[in-house]
Amino acid sequence: MFRDRVDAGRRLACALEKYRGSGALVLAIPRGGAVVGDEVARHLEADFSLVVSRKLPFPADPESGFGAIAEDGSVFIHEAAARWVARDEAEEIARAQRNEIRRRIRALRGGRPLPPIQGRTVILVDDGIAMGSTMRASIMLCRRAGAGRIVAAAPVAGPDVARAIGREADEAVILEIPEDFHAVAQAYADWHDLSDKEVLELMRRWEKPPNVARHGGETDRGGGGGGVRERVR
Repeated sequence: MFRDRVDAGRRLACALEKYRGSGALVLAIPRGGAVVGDEVARHLEADFSLVVSRKLPFPADPESGFGAIAEDGSVFIHEAAARWVARDEAEEIARAQRNEIRRRIRALRGGRPLPPIQGRTVILVDDGIAMGSTMRASIMLCRRAGAGRIVAAAPVAGPDVARAIGREADEAVILEIPEDFHAVAQAYADWHDLSDKEVLELMRRWEKPPNVARHGGETDRGGGGGGVRERVR
C-alpha cells in the first residue's frame, strides 16, 4: 500500500531510474496521475506535461466504462462494447467526453498543444490502472504521434490489465499487481479525488518565471511546444 500519491510517485520514479537524464518526456493522465507524474519527472530530470484522456462511462454506471478517448481523437473500445451500449448512445457519450477534454486542456494546460513526441521516449503515468481504458487510449495517441518508445507506468494495476498494458506499450512498469484488485483507491492509505485547482497549482510550479537564466533554476526545453518545462528546483 502507498501512503499517498506523492509516496507512490517517488517509489515509481525509483523503478524508472534507468531513464534519468535520458531526455524522456513524462506525460501524466490527470487528474490523479498529475501528482504521481510530477514526482517521476522531477526525479528523472525529465520534461513534464499532461495528456488528457477520458473514460467513456456507462450511462447507468459512470464509475465503469466501455472504453476511452484521447485528446487527439484516438479511441479505445472494449471488444464487448457493442453488446453493452448502443452505437448512437456511445457516440453521444464520446461527444460529451470530447467537450470535457477540450475544457481540461484549457483549464489544466492553458490551451497549449502537447509537446513534441516524435522519436522520444514517452513515459505515461497514472496513479493506478483499473480497467486500463485511458492508458490504452493514451498509448494509441503516442503511437500515432511517432513516439520512439512508450513506457506505461503506474503504482498499481490488476493482473489482467497489467498484462494487456504490457502487450500494448513497449514497457510496463507497475509496482503492485494484487490479485484481488477492484479500485485504485484501495492501494492508498490517503486518497481523495483531485480538483482542477490542485492540478493547476502543481502545473504552475513547472512554469518558467520571467527573466530567469538557466543557472537560476529553470529553462524551457523541448523546443517550446506544449509548455514543457524544467521545474524550478
